[in-house]
Amino acid sequence: MSKALNEKPNAEPLPAAASAGVILNGRYLPPPEDKDGKIWVRTSALIHAGAEDLYNMWRDVEAAPLWQEQIEKVTRTGEATSHWVMRSAANDKDKNKDRDKTIEWDSEVLRDEPGRRIAWKSIGGESDNAGEVVFEPAPGGRGTMVTVLQEFRMRKLASAWETIVGRNPKQAVIENLRHFKALAETGEIPRTQGQPHGPRGMIAGIKKSMYGEEIPTPPG
Repeated sequence: MSKALNEKPNAEPLPAAASAGVILNGRYLPPPEDKDGKIWVRTSALIHAGAEDLYNMWRDVEAAPLWQEQIEKVTRTGEATSHWVMRSAANDKDKNKDRDKTIEWDSEVLRDEPGRRIAWKSIGGESDNAGEVVFEPAPGGRGTMVTVLQEFRMRKLASAWETIVGRNPKQAVIENLRHFKALAETGEIPRTQGQPHGPRGMIAGIKKSMYGEEIPTPPG
C-alpha cells in the first residue's frame, strides 16, 4: 500500500486515502473530497506499452511539453527537482490578451520507484500542487494501467489559474493522460484544431469553452 504524499512542512498531513495506490477489496479508494481550497482529481488509462517504458517516458520531465497542455518548458535543476513554465491559453479572438502571461513553479520528486511509481510536489512558485502516478501491469500482459492522482491548492490563485490556463485543472489532468496514452501508443497526438466544421449552436459553444477546446494540443 502506498503512503500518502508529503506536503509542505507546515501543512497538515494528507489523509491515507490520498494515494493513487491505496486499494481496498480490489478497488481504488475514492480521492478526498474537494474542499478548503483543494481540488483533487484521479484518472486512469490502459496503455498498450510496458510499465518500464511508460515510467521512463513520464520521468523524462524535460519532454513533458510534448504531451502536457500549455507547458512551455521544463528545466531539470537537480536529480529530483525541476522548474516548470506554463503559457497562457489565449485564443485567436484575443490573441494579444494574456498571450505573454505564464505561471512558473519548482517541483520535487518525493518518491521514485522505477517502473512502478513517481510522486511529486511543488516546492515554490505560482502553482501549489502535488501528485503521483502509478504504473501497474494489466492482467494477461495486455499493457499497463496508469493511474494519476493530483491535488491543487487553489485559494487566491484560482482566478489567476482560470484566466491563464483556460481550463479546469481536473479536465487538464484527464486530457494530459489521454495525450500521454496516444503518444506512448502511436508516437503522435491526434488534434482537431484547424479541422472544418459547420456552425455550432449555443450549447456547443458553452461546451467548447467548458472543455477548453481552443487550448492547443501538445506537439507530441
